[in-house]
Amino acid sequence: MKPVRVRDLVVAGSVAAIVAHLIVRLTYGSLPTFPLLAGITLAVLGAAEIIAGTMLRARIQRRPGTKPVEPLVAARAVVVAQASAMGGAVVAGLWLGLLVFVLPDVGDVDAAGSDARAAAVGIVSALVLLGGGLWLERCCRTPDDPGADGPDRGPTGSGGAYPGR
Repeated sequence: MKPVRVRDLVVAGSVAAIVAHLIVRLTYGSLPTFPLLAGITLAVLGAAEIIAGTMLRARIQRRPGTKPVEPLVAARAVVVAQASAMGGAVVAGLWLGLLVFVLPDVGDVDAAGSDARAAAVGIVSALVLLGGGLWLERCCRTPDDPGADGPDRGPTGSGGAYPGR
């Protein structure tokens, strides 16, 4: 398994922002207002991943008083982490597409102001999920990974950042 590339996250978020902007542009008049805390669940999930990553990191580093991690548990955590990072990027892009559409009308239309606040909360929440996913993924690296600190991932560039490889 290879780590998530920032480029892939940026591309996915950008495509989602463009698609959301086009959809909102075509249908905004028929959409209900967005609830202010619509995206807050993502922030809770991101915070949970940050906590889980910190705990898992201690177990992978075999700190005193912790149980060793089964390779399958770490591999599953990496899959969850990568999915969360990608999902956070896409959802942040969707909220950004809405925000870009409503921002020019914030002073003139009450619904635009409400939707802009909801979009801002959604973007921040999605970025917390994205960050939590990246942190969890980083925490799953093995301590003896030669590429854990550098971008080249070892002499062959093949990865090896996760247990069970």
